[in-house]
Amino acid sequence: MGFIEITGPLMIKLSDGDAYLGLRIESKHCNPANICHGGMLMTFADMQLGIGAQALTDVRKFLPTVQMSCDFVSPAPNGAWLEGRTQLVKQTRSLIFANCILTADEKTVFSCSGIMKIPSDKGSFSDVVLPSIS
Repeated sequence: MGFIEITGPLMIKLSDGDAYLGLRIESKHCNPANICHGGMLMTFADMQLGIGAQALTDVRKFLPTVQMSCDFVSPAPNGAWLEGRTQLVKQTRSLIFANCILTADEKTVFSCSGIMKIPSDKGSFSDVVLPSIS
């Protein structure tokens, strides 16, 4: 069983060249205060940044995160619908800069910015099979 299966189930909605991730927060995602664990929010945001960046660009490769800055805005309660959205800031030859907002039941709970590496065709990640986002 892979990491995404353990942390999921993760839903992906494709719409107008964008990708939105979604997840129903369960007890396994929560800390002792019964709110979504900060590490889970960071994991979800990291996936949203990468998949969202793929959808917003023509890059169809695994995009390893090289930097991510996070802000915990508000608690995300158990049972809430967690959804992410990515905004492309800039793409260079080798990097993608993006922002991400997570909402729980449509209230902002988390924000982050990230930088993802675009591997060269000779890079070690070029053979990774990606979920279909076309």
